[in-house]
Amino acid sequence: MSRGSVTVRVARWSATHPWRAIGLWLILVAVAVGLSVMVPKQQTKAADTWVGQSGQAAEMIQQAGLGDKPSETVLITDPDGRLDRAEAAKALRQLEQKMTGIAAVSTVGAPIWAENGKAALLPIELKGSADDAADNVDQLVAATADVQKENQNLSIQQTGSASLDAGIWKQVGSDLAKAEKLSLPITFALMLLAFGALIAAGIPVLLAISAVGAALGFYAPLSYLFPDGGSVANVVLLIGMAVGVGYSLFYLKREREERRRGHGTVDAIEIAAATSGHSVVVSGIAVIVSMAGLYVAQDPVFSSMATATIVVVAVAVIGSLTVLPALLAKLGHRVDRPRVPLLWRLNRRIGPGGISRRLLAPVLRFPKIALLVSVLAIVALAVPAFGMKTEPGGLSTLPQSIPEVKTMQQLQANFPSQGMAYDVVARSNDGEAPVAALTALQRTAVASGKFVVTPGQQVRSSGDTAVLSLVSVRPDTSDDARIALGELRDDLVPKAFAAGSGSTWAVGGETADSIDYGQNQRDKLPYVIGFVLILTLVMMAITFRSLAIALVTTALNLASVGACFGALALVFQRTWAEGLLDFTSPGFIVSWIPLFLFVILIGLSMDYHVFVLNRIREGVRDGLSPKEAVRKGITESAGVVTSAAAVMVSVFAVFATLGMIEMKQMGVGLAVAVLIDATLVRIVMLPSILVLLGRRAWWPTKLSAATVEPTPERELVTA
Repeated sequence: MSRGSVTVRVARWSATHPWRAIGLWLILVAVAVGLSVMVPKQQTKAADTWVGQSGQAAEMIQQAGLGDKPSETVLITDPDGRLDRAEAAKALRQLEQKMTGIAAVSTVGAPIWAENGKAALLPIELKGSADDAADNVDQLVAATADVQKENQNLSIQQTGSASLDAGIWKQVGSDLAKAEKLSLPITFALMLLAFGALIAAGIPVLLAISAVGAALGFYAPLSYLFPDGGSVANVVLLIGMAVGVGYSLFYLKREREERRRGHGTVDAIEIAAATSGHSVVVSGIAVIVSMAGLYVAQDPVFSSMATATIVVVAVAVIGSLTVLPALLAKLGHRVDRPRVPLLWRLNRRIGPGGISRRLLAPVLRFPKIALLVSVLAIVALAVPAFGMKTEPGGLSTLPQSIPEVKTMQQLQANFPSQGMAYDVVARSNDGEAPVAALTALQRTAVASGKFVVTPGQQVRSSGDTAVLSLVSVRPDTSDDARIALGELRDDLVPKAFAAGSGSTWAVGGETADSIDYGQNQRDKLPYVIGFVLILTLVMMAITFRSLAIALVTTALNLASVGACFGALALVFQRTWAEGLLDFTSPGFIVSWIPLFLFVILIGLSMDYHVFVLNRIREGVRDGLSPKEAVRKGITESAGVVTSAAAVMVSVFAVFATLGMIEMKQMGVGLAVAVLIDATLVRIVMLPSILVLLGRRAWWPTKLSAATVEPTPERELVTA
């Protein structure tokens, strides 16, 4: 990096025109917020996630116009036991009267009484599409609540696709609010510990918050190309706070360090731009490249996550290179005011890298032993990953705090025909053939005792297409769902459509959709891994002009990922942590989590890895021995790395406290991985490997004081 580099020129302009830079940043954020208000964010549609045989079935049903009308169900039970039929009948009449008065309701079906005498249900069919049902379901929920108030002795609850989705979104919104409420004060407290001054602590948090807000605004128009799959806000907050604070931290720490060495404010900013600013750009590109790997999965949910993350990282990088230098130039030495006396003295007493210097000493003295011990520790942590089981999320993974989830479980327990449904759809030039085959299939499936037919859901046909809905009597778990689907696809349906029937058939439905979706994600995982590893390896090789560094980086990244997956299997596939994290173990990891975590971890681990390697390379260029360069680079960057890692771990740990198990798994995985990466990997494995490799670590480039250009510090000082 030189005085004429882009990062230095941008920093110099911002430092010499601070009010313009600050004003432009405020305009950028204001425009983004305006976009979020004016442009409605688009959500994914059901058809966007159709894959495999279930996707084929859904398309055939849609083309024939045989799709089920959106519906809701009101379940009536008695909390004390057996249902009083007369009392329940009265409540059912009240429900029917209220529901028929709602314009969005198409028909109210006849009440159905459970054979066990403990429940009754009222089926309600809605007008329009599933999207229309989502818009109008609140009216039905309000009507159900009114009837519940009039019948205090009964439990009257509503559930269905629309109300269940509404309950899930309400939980997601509550989780997001909780994450914001907890992460901001925790992050600010950590910044106080890192700087010991209020203004210095507030700047990274403020920039991170503005980056998150701006990214959500800019994503709104992009959602028309990449609709939100439901997790964009959570992911933007998660990653935005982590990288936004980290990038500002890198820059701010270096600028303060250079000022302590006697440089003026503008010179210190330029040196920080040439060094830490360069690292921020490379780290940002690394995260963006990693997140781009999600596009390889060709999944709308992953594409929305990738797009939103790329936007928030890009905004965070821009903010660190523009408005941050402007703020530092305007504040000057006042950035270290007002000081928190105890924390300020503690920071000065420990000094830069004080703790890491003590931890690093035995590693540099015995690098072979340190490397062996650290590798064994990583392997031990990663071993449980080989037993990691992934399944799509479902009713069993949703929080019990969502009322509609409990109601759905009670509904399935009292009415087996309301359980896991599968749609068998067939098409033939002979319009009678599919109907005849499906009628025979219905008799065989029901006679097997493994399936039942929901009343009113017998074979229905239109033109050359016919559909039969079968409900499994098995419990609503992922294993039972897979078994039931296998019985249909591999046995019952092929026998019903014997060779020569001339019919095209497929088995779909919501349960089959979920299973096929999870399998599709597992199938895409190798391609995503290959894409991300190859691109990041090439990027590191180009950045440091060293194949050895690129290979070492890839190996260390995989070590962190292995430890992360091992921790996930240990925590969520067993029951020992249920009370600690307030969840019920489903016995598996939600299928999209490993792929998403892999991509995120590669990007985040590169975040401060690039920063550390740049500091080590500076020492080698200054003519230090490999061991001394490692000592200098690790200790001088330790404070920044530790602070950045602490912020990431704390933000991720907040997500482990949320209600949705996907958020818990994502939070635990990221927190454990970053903690291990910032300690065991970066303080033990990386320095021991670099010491053992010596100057060969920078092969094929030869770095020495005699053959390389001056470091940015010398160049700027002499200038």
